[in-house]
Amino acid sequence: MSNIIAVIWDFDRTLVDGYMQDPIFRKYGVESNAFWDDVNRLPAKYREEGVLVNPDTIYLNAFIHEAQPGGRFAGLNNQILREFGKEQKFYNGVPEIFRETKDLVANDPACAEYGIRVEHYIVSTGFAQVIQGSEVAKYVDGVWGCHLIENTLTDGRRVISEIGYTIDNTTKTRAIFEINKGVNKAAPGDNLNVNTSIPEEKRRVHMNNMIYIADGPSDVPAFSVVHRGGGATFAIYPRGDAAALRQVEQMRKDERVDMYAEADYSDGTTANMWIRNKITEMADRIRQSEHDRLTASLSGTPHHLHAGTA
Repeated sequence: MSNIIAVIWDFDRTLVDGYMQDPIFRKYGVESNAFWDDVNRLPAKYREEGVLVNPDTIYLNAFIHEAQPGGRFAGLNNQILREFGKEQKFYNGVPEIFRETKDLVANDPACAEYGIRVEHYIVSTGFAQVIQGSEVAKYVDGVWGCHLIENTLTDGRRVISEIGYTIDNTTKTRAIFEINKGVNKAAPGDNLNVNTSIPEEKRRVHMNNMIYIADGPSDVPAFSVVHRGGGATFAIYPRGDAAALRQVEQMRKDERVDMYAEADYSDGTTANMWIRNKITEMADRIRQSEHDRLTASLSGTPHHLHAGTA
């Protein structure tokens, strides 16, 4: 029985009001729009030089370059990135919704009987260290993000210097399948990876027990994978952002998402109620399915036949 409900979150503009890099720009006095304009010009620049780059993650090279002595983010390292996690501006109801949705199932005796539980995951194209240093980290069961390797300068300081691991808008689907197969929970000697062949019924988290929550068109590949697998998809838009509202409404029309709401997870909001209701629906289905399976097995149990009288 797959008794785990996985809620998978994007980070920027989904949990955070803005982008995780905003506190970094403020700390170093860097104008964010100018920085992103420079980054957004890089794919075309390199294409003219005959070099293809990933537009989702080329910003990492810009941060690495600017982290070197004399750069705009001089001295930036993983520990400093983790500290910026404490400065994230979360939407209302975060991180409470992580704890509340876990308790919703954990405190239900009917769910406890079948070992049903909720796990939360974050899959982001941003810095994994920032997420791991943030307030939500203690509530999540796994983080997929970009990891950077450090180098030691001549004065002994550590500084980010190379790209170690990246997640882009397409490879977010890889993270979903890793959650599906339980790669993140496997023991080191299990040799389990995303390409390991595992029958769907034996996978750790069934696709139809997943909820994917994100903010925009860049998450369409992930929305599509979860939606095709029978899971639930939910889009978020910032309050008062008419353009973002039109985007998520179009995704609903295109059947990319099941529902959308304003980015507020407080008690009584549409987002809060929809997520809680969807978790309850999934828990009820898991419980009923297991009950039916056990009932069917009991009905086939052999029993003694009483001999009739002559």
